[in-house]
This record gives sequence, C-alpha cells and structure tokens, in this order.
Amino acid sequence: MKLLVLNHDEVEKLLTMNECISVMETALVSLAREEFYQPLRTIIKPVGVKGVMALMPTFRFGASALFGLKAICVFPGNAALGKDAHQGGVMLFDGFNGELLAVINASAITAIRTAAVSAVATRWLANPDAKDLAIIGAGVQARTHLEAMTCVRSLERVRVAAGHLESAQKFVAEMQPRTSSKLEAVATPAEAMNGADIIVTATTAREPVMQRAWISPGAHLNAVGTFSPEAREIDTATMSAATIFVDRRESALNEAGDYLIAAREGAIGPEHIRAELGEVLTGAHQGRSSSSEVTLFKSLGLAIEDLAAAAYLFQKAQQQSSGSWIEF
Repeated sequence: MKLLVLNHDEVEKLLTMNECISVMETALVSLAREEFYQPLRTIIKPVGVKGVMALMPTFRFGASALFGLKAICVFPGNAALGKDAHQGGVMLFDGFNGELLAVINASAITAIRTAAVSAVATRWLANPDAKDLAIIGAGVQARTHLEAMTCVRSLERVRVAAGHLESAQKFVAEMQPRTSSKLEAVATPAEAMNGADIIVTATTAREPVMQRAWISPGAHLNAVGTFSPEAREIDTATMSAATIFVDRRESALNEAGDYLIAAREGAIGPEHIRAELGEVLTGAHQGRSSSSEVTLFKSLGLAIEDLAAAAYLFQKAQQQSSGSWIEF
C-alpha cells in the first residue's frame, strides 16, 4: 500500500483559503445532518509539563467512509521559539478496511481550517456591510484569520492588538503587502475594537482580553483562541449580552472556558446557545436576527473539520501527484 505524507508547505500550497471555506461549509452541514460520528477530544496533560496533547477522533459515514484522527500537541510558549503552538499530524484511514491512507501536517491544517470555519461564521452571522475588522493576537491564527475574513467581507480597515505593541507592528509589516485592506497596529484591544464590525480573538490568554463596553452594536465576534475549561478570552458580560453560536454544543458545554466560566458565575446557561453553525447553514435555526444584535461564534475546533480538510487534500494530492507516496 502507498501512504501519502504531506508536509506544512505542501498543505499550504494545496489547501487555499477559499477552497477550505467551501470544504468547511460542507462538513458543518454534514455534521448537522448527523453524517459524522464526533466524540469529545481527549486531553493529556502530565503534571509539570508546559504543553498538552489532544487526541481528536471522528468518523464519516457514507459511500466514502473515513476515520480521522488528529494527534496534536499545544505548547503556548512556542511563539518565543519561532514555532507554531500547534504541532502534530492528521491521520486519515479508510472507513471500510481501516487502511492508513495519509499522514498530514496538523499545524498547517489547523491554521487554515480554523480560520476557514470563522469565515463561514462571519459570512452567515456578520452584518452584510461589515468592513472594519479588529484582530486581538498576532500569531499564526491572526495571520490566517486576516486572509479568511477578506474572503467573506470587503474590509476597509483592520486594527491589530497583541500582548506587545511590537508584535502587532511586526504583524502589520509582514501582512500589509498581502492585502488591500489598511492595516494598523494599536496598543490595546480597546483601541482595536472601537467601532469594529468584526472581531477575532486569537490569543493564548487565560483571562478575558475584552470588555463588553468596547463592543459596538451589531458586531460579530469569532472567539478562537482557547479550548480549555479553565481559560477564556471573552468576559462574562459579553457572553451574557451576545447571541452565542458554536461549532458543537456538546463541545462547548464540556470544553469552552468562555462559556463554562460565565455559566459557573450564573450569567448564562445552555439556552444562551442559539445554534450550532451547521444548523444555521441548513436553516434549522436562525442566525442573526437584527442589524444591532451582537453575535458570537465560539470555535473549539472539531475533528470533522480536520478529516474534511485531510480528505480534500488526499483527493487533490492524488489528482496532482503531490506529496510523498511511500510504501507502508
């Protein structure tokens, strides 16, 4: 048998953002139609270790049945080393005989598909005339989210705030040649969010990086930086005031610190989650209900997204004879 191996650069070359947005829309619709088996992830955190390992399995039913497993380590301190915080691989298996089909760089898939899912949320939930973007964070996800947001809205201004102004300035210097939108580095999240129509939080923060008072009426938020029950980027007042959408209810109720901490404080409950994003795409639940409503998409990242991206990459690599095909 031949096993496909795709490295980071090959993933980036094969999986364009616009293509990935379409792949994610299809995957989220399939999830809403129960065409995937999607258990919760398993987190392995040894005492005294500065990172965690997450195991994210899934299964896609149907004529093209597949098993998928992402095994990924998350080390927030990697930025200081010039490395992505996410390190690992996505494995793709034949759903009928279990044959291992592919091993694909997970860092690249995670960066692209996470931003693509946020783009799906923004396409369906942000106001149609939204053109002012705030990005909180200046790492890998901030970069892919800038590209993703420009795919679904015509942005005129983008303000970026990070833990250090120098990081935001470096981001602007690197990314300005890649976009026609005007980029600006600012010193604080409050400055970035002032008047913003779309807000992306892509940080490694454990405490809120925003306050409700900084959010304009009608803004849409994509909260993507945390997946731990004990960490959050979004303050309780914002969680309470916003209309909440998630990628998966079960995941949000068990893993999302943004939701769980606010719930422990008695501010919100399960009824505050209007819908899963796939349910909005299928028309089962309403998305935005007014131009002044503040909408919030809490993204945790799902194994179905990794499987869908990996399956697309596998097919495209076959068609273009890309990657390394090795005997296994």
